[in-house]
Amino acid sequence: MVGQGEGGWRNRAHFFGIAAQLMRRLLVDYARAHGAGKHGRGCKLSLADELVFGEEKAADLIAIDEALDRFAEEDRRQCRIVGLLFFGGLTEKETAEALGISTRTVKRDWSLARAWLYNQLTKGPAA
Repeated sequence: MVGQGEGGWRNRAHFFGIAAQLMRRLLVDYARAHGAGKHGRGCKLSLADELVFGEEKAADLIAIDEALDRFAEEDRRQCRIVGLLFFGGLTEKETAEALGISTRTVKRDWSLARAWLYNQLTKGPAA
């Protein structure tokens, strides 16, 4: 099984992290398969939205995926928090428990991550 070593899952964070990554990949692959390959700036899919969307939001999901790839290079913990909350469907408390950090840290990092992603998703086309 993906992510499972000889001893099984390492811990809750490992399990939920893998689950969130798989959900992200499935959704992005689905979006790409349904013709959402091209997208512009001005993402309309909010990180506060539920992950129930139609084809009109598929391009936005791809833009979020690409931004998260860049974001992982800058702040892995905040990127993991986005993954667990947005793609994994965990609450802030569950995310804190899975990562072994405080709920307050999750809230702060989630707020900073949303601001960073908003900036990335709304700026003009890359030169």
